[in-house]
Amino acid sequence: MKKSVLFSCLLATALSSFAQESFMIKTETRYWDASKTSAGYTLFGTRGTSYLVDFEGHVIHTWSIGTNPRFTDGGTLLDAVGGNPSNQNLWKELDWNGTTVWQYAETRSNYHGHHDFAKIYNPKLGDSTFIYIANKDLTAQQCLNAGCDPAHDYTGAQMDAVVEVDMQGNVIWEWCFFDHVVQDIDPTKSTYGIIANTPGKIDLNIRGNPVKSDWMHCNSLDYNEVHGEFYVIDHGGTFIANDPVGSIALAAGSLGDFKYRFGDPAKYDQGDPPSVLDNWEKATAGHKQLGGSHDIQWIRPGLPGEGHFLVFNNAQNLFELTPQSYIIEINPYLNSAGVNTGNFVNPPTAGYNVVNSPDGNLMKEKKNVSKQIVWRFSSKNNTSFYSTIGSSTQRLPNGNTLVCSMNDGHFFEVAPADTSIVWEYFNPMTRDGIKTIKLDNYPTYNGVFRAYRYAAGHPALDGHDLTPGPTMTGNIPDYFTPADILALQDNQNPAGNANKLNQNYPNPFTNGTTIEFEIAEPALVSLIIYDFSANQVKTLVHQNLSRGNYSRIWDGKNDQGTPVASGMYIYILKADNQQLAKKMIYCK
Repeated sequence: MKKSVLFSCLLATALSSFAQESFMIKTETRYWDASKTSAGYTLFGTRGTSYLVDFEGHVIHTWSIGTNPRFTDGGTLLDAVGGNPSNQNLWKELDWNGTTVWQYAETRSNYHGHHDFAKIYNPKLGDSTFIYIANKDLTAQQCLNAGCDPAHDYTGAQMDAVVEVDMQGNVIWEWCFFDHVVQDIDPTKSTYGIIANTPGKIDLNIRGNPVKSDWMHCNSLDYNEVHGEFYVIDHGGTFIANDPVGSIALAAGSLGDFKYRFGDPAKYDQGDPPSVLDNWEKATAGHKQLGGSHDIQWIRPGLPGEGHFLVFNNAQNLFELTPQSYIIEINPYLNSAGVNTGNFVNPPTAGYNVVNSPDGNLMKEKKNVSKQIVWRFSSKNNTSFYSTIGSSTQRLPNGNTLVCSMNDGHFFEVAPADTSIVWEYFNPMTRDGIKTIKLDNYPTYNGVFRAYRYAAGHPALDGHDLTPGPTMTGNIPDYFTPADILALQDNQNPAGNANKLNQNYPNPFTNGTTIEFEIAEPALVSLIIYDFSANQVKTLVHQNLSRGNYSRIWDGKNDQGTPVASGMYIYILKADNQQLAKKMIYCK
């Protein structure tokens, strides 16, 4: 099977918690349903450091590099140097101890690396290689010769290229947008053609957006054994082993044209663009599906949805009255009847479903949704999940999806069936240092470009000490669990005769803790301790009690007399029809 490259980009034109009720957000872990999360550790980079954390927010390990980190299959950490995803010309691989084991620098003055990169296995070489996105400088004359509209100034023009180098740093393959362009204003040029009949090339003269610096703004790249659209190009069919010149020539020819593109068919005259409606207070996205998308990827073999595309759809330019971001899964092989053809199907050919807003309070117009979109996530409250830039998504082994929303340094894990949130975390590292509480700030105050989950058996983690250390803030983890959601809604003591449940003391505790409670009327009373997965741990009381004050001591052991693990626990008092609950923390 031919190998391909996938990438997404924006033709450049000009979160808050899910339970957001104020401008103050507690950082680090806010919620965890341990019974539903996909096991592993979360890796992210922020302000020059990469952090590996567990679900409770304990730091497992750090590296002194932190822009857009990811683990390689070889067991190393790969990242760009400098901390700015938009500008990177030096990349390094570090081992567990932070030692540099490989690095590459782009030294050519007309290539400007940015945003994304990957270490891949090139089967024709039988070796690992490194691919990355770079803006490639163009002269104004090159643009005019290609058929750009002479009414515009093309000083400083650039188009993105995908560059591949071997482990010795030699350029062995390159693909550039400038080699795959079409225009319909100058029939004397070789690039002349009918835009609607040439979806495999990009229009040089898109309305209102002439070629300029960082014209494409590609921001993500993936490789399979690649803002406004994403594209699939053929790597294997345009690569000749040990022949860089021949490989680059093939990639520049017709074999390098797009194999598939998704996101905005109006850009190749096969769909309607976004537009303001007759009532200019309303607008439509037309057939545009993506707005400022990031982290395009193939879902890996063995994972639910394998072979489909998964993308973070920032959606800041979808012309919705109330914008919000989306996670979209796309099956590119579906035709208009929903049949998997086994081959790429042009999205306009597959067609669209007209979808109404699920709730009138979202204040959204009905929209055309591609029939190739097979799963989509967005928060029910459209003000809760929105990131204008950056961000990432990842399909996990249990079918859940991990999301990183860059604007608010917000990570959360989504279960597929009911799109419920099973884990939520806010990055505490801000422009002003580590914060326990994030106040109302401008976007990316605590931003994280991407975050990824890795199982303990991953080559980068296997055999290493994964003992939890302190959290980033140094605070003991304090977060909600399913038991909180089920029980704390009844935790307010009603007026008049009512049972009472006091906070245990000491809390946190090591050797033992006292729980005091008051029973207002004779009743069958139970006082039971649960772990964060809502599993019963210890029954302290289960008997008829008369009116009065009581106390019980818990020594940190379960009903079998075995010491429990450190962490958060819930104790629930039940008497007649009343139920009260509180949290406590046990530290060995």
